[in-house]
Amino acid sequence: MSVGRSEQKAEDLRESIFAIGRAARAAARDLALAPTATKNAALCAMAAHLRQDTAQLLKANASDVEAAKANGLTAAFIDRLTLTGARIEAIARGLEDIAALPDPIGATLSEWTRPNGLKIARVRVPIGVIGIIYESRPNVTADAGGLCLKAGNAAILRTGSDAFQSASAIHACLVAGLKAAGLPEDAIQLIPTTSRSAVGHLLSGLGGTVDVIVPRGGRSLVERVQDDARVPVFAHLEGICHTYVDKAADLDMAKAIVVNAKMRRTGICGATECLLVDKAAPKSVLAELITALLEAGCEVRGDESALAADARVKPAAADDYGKEFLDSIIAVKSVDGVDGAIDHIARFGSQHTDAIITNDDATAARFLNEVDSAIVLHNASTQFADGGEFGFGAEIGIATGKMHARGPVGVEQLTSFKYVVRGSGQTRPG
Repeated sequence: MSVGRSEQKAEDLRESIFAIGRAARAAARDLALAPTATKNAALCAMAAHLRQDTAQLLKANASDVEAAKANGLTAAFIDRLTLTGARIEAIARGLEDIAALPDPIGATLSEWTRPNGLKIARVRVPIGVIGIIYESRPNVTADAGGLCLKAGNAAILRTGSDAFQSASAIHACLVAGLKAAGLPEDAIQLIPTTSRSAVGHLLSGLGGTVDVIVPRGGRSLVERVQDDARVPVFAHLEGICHTYVDKAADLDMAKAIVVNAKMRRTGICGATECLLVDKAAPKSVLAELITALLEAGCEVRGDESALAADARVKPAAADDYGKEFLDSIIAVKSVDGVDGAIDHIARFGSQHTDAIITNDDATAARFLNEVDSAIVLHNASTQFADGGEFGFGAEIGIATGKMHARGPVGVEQLTSFKYVVRGSGQTRPG
C-alpha cells in the first residue's frame, strides 16, 4: 500500500527533527571538553556579529512586527517582540557578560576523604542537550544559546511563528560565532519550521538525545510542555507577582517601586500583577498609590477600599486576583497586615516573585521567610526578577519548581554534577 503525501511529509519532518537531536548530542560531547577560552571567544564573536548585522536583524524583526500588528496582537505582545538598536546592543552585551562569568564546568563543589582513604569530590558537569521552546521574545534565542554554550551544553531552540524571522537572523549570528571559534555549528540549532508537530517531537526527547526541556511563554505553552514532555522540565506557568505595601512603608519609595514594578515593562513575567496594601496604613497611602498608577497609564481594578479611594478604579472581578494580565492593568486589594499579604500570596500567587515595601525589618524578615516563592524582595521592584540583574549574564527563564533549578535559570543552573572518586588500591570488604 502506498504512503500518502501527508504521511510522507510527516515522516520527513520527524526524521529531520530527530536528526537535529543526533547532531546536538554529538556536539554536546565536544562542548563538554571545550576550553573556557574557546567558549568565551565564541560568545564574544556572536556579540560582534549581532552588532555588525544590526540592520539585517531590524529588517527581519520588522517583518515579524508587521505581521503581528496585522494579526491584531496586543501592544504588550508586540513590545516583547520588537527589536531596536538599543535592544540588540543589550543582547550583544548579555553574551559578553556570559563570557565574563566564571566557567562552572569542572568546578569542585565539595570534597572529602573517607576513613578508608577514598577521596571523593563532587564536580560540575554539563547537563548535555537542552531543548528551549519559547514564543515572542527574540532575545531568548541569544540568551538561551549563550548560556547553554557557557555551561557546555548543546541547545535546540524552537521559537514561535510570530518571532521566526527575528530568531532566524539572531541564530545566524550565533552560528557565525561558533564557526569563528572552531566549535561545532550544531552546538546551537534552531528548528527550521513553525510546524506544531515539531514541538511534539522535541517533547518526546528525540530518541533520548534531549536531557531537559525549558519552556518560556504563556500558560498554554507551559501546560502543554509539562503535560506532554517525556524528559525533565524547568518551567513556570505564570508570573503572578505581588507587591505588598506595609503600614511602615515610606510612601515616596512605595510609589516609585509600585509604578516601576507594574509599568516598566508590563509584558514580562516579573511585572507586578497585584498590589496589596496594609489596612492599617493611613488612608492616604492607598489613594496616592492608586493615583500614581492611574497617572502612569495603568488601569486599576480594586476591592471596596480601592473603589472608595478613587472613583476611577474599576471593580475587580473574582478572577482578577491570581491573574497574569501582562498589560497595563493591576488588581488592588487591602489586606490585614503582613499575615493577610502572606495568606493572599499563598492562595493566589504562582511562586514566582513577590515583594514587600516596609521600613520594619522584623516585618520584612517574616515576609521573606514565609512567602514560598522563587524570588522574594524587600524594598525593591519585582522587575528585578531577571538573570541579568542577578549577575547571571542572562537567563533562559524563571523556574518556580523546587527540583534542581529555582529562580533565574543561568549558567550554574544548566549544569549537573558527578562524583570523582580517587583511591589507592582500596577494595570493598565482603
